[in-house]
Amino acid sequence: MRIVIPDWDTVSADDVGFSVFSKYGEVKCCGPTLPHEAAEKIGDAEIVLCNKTPITAEVIEKCPNLRYIGLFATGYNNIDLEAASKRGIVVCNAGEYSTQAVAQHTFALLLTLAGNLIAYDKSVKEGAWMQSPTFSWFPHPVHELWGKTIAVIGYGSIGKAVAKIADAFGMHVIISTRTMPENCPYPVVSMEEAFRQADVLTVHCPLNEQTAHLIRRETLSLMKPTAFLINTARGGIVKEEDLAQALNSGRLAGAGLDVLDKEPMSPDTPLRTAKNCLITPHIAWSPLETRERLIGIVAGNLEAFLAGNPRNQVNK
Repeated sequence: MRIVIPDWDTVSADDVGFSVFSKYGEVKCCGPTLPHEAAEKIGDAEIVLCNKTPITAEVIEKCPNLRYIGLFATGYNNIDLEAASKRGIVVCNAGEYSTQAVAQHTFALLLTLAGNLIAYDKSVKEGAWMQSPTFSWFPHPVHELWGKTIAVIGYGSIGKAVAKIADAFGMHVIISTRTMPENCPYPVVSMEEAFRQADVLTVHCPLNEQTAHLIRRETLSLMKPTAFLINTARGGIVKEEDLAQALNSGRLAGAGLDVLDKEPMSPDTPLRTAKNCLITPHIAWSPLETRERLIGIVAGNLEAFLAGNPRNQVNK
């Protein structure tokens, strides 16, 4: 059996190996794969394990032996699920592998914004503190999280972890989610109310037709001008031009983003120069421990499929 990993470089920085998959068949690992290269690299393989490589209907049509697609990710918007289902191809994701890491990064972004840490680090290293007449120098505003309202959009495993951390900070947690959660200890509000009430709005929902450009001019206009936006979900949830305008005009106090609409970042994204916009290069999921856990889940999914009992399947 042939196994192809078309984008192994997105999983490993030469710090984790793929030998765990070798017991299931012959493994071919590739570097970055452009969309038009996917079908050729997959070829006659039965198994594809991928992260962000698009597996479109055209790719599926050109790969007649394909039986299984395993994702090194929770999201699966890069897979044409309908085309896979029509061919009887099983698609399985790796849910919850990165819950704690993404929740941690959510607060890394938020604490950096609330503490104005980038501005302080820069000014201190430029000598401003050395010139201060007093021991404490605080020209840049700093904000407490205690008592602030955090609106958590999406209440899956990551949303729940973020809510729990926010609760520990003494924040007032409200939840907005498509499906009414059971036994939720926090108030569940409409999306409109989430935008209106939030001092911090943090996004933890999938990218789909309902959430594409959820963050746009109309919804941003509902927010407090003192509010922060955090997005560690998917870049397409934000309409970047509208967010940049809100930041530059002072309509929004700041944003912390780990994801963008185009990745790697496009040089012409308006968020690159937007005011008080903190951007990290899609690293919330990337701690070594997290990726080791991910590889174990993907291997376990593959083993379950080969045993005739697929788990974490996302298509019919």
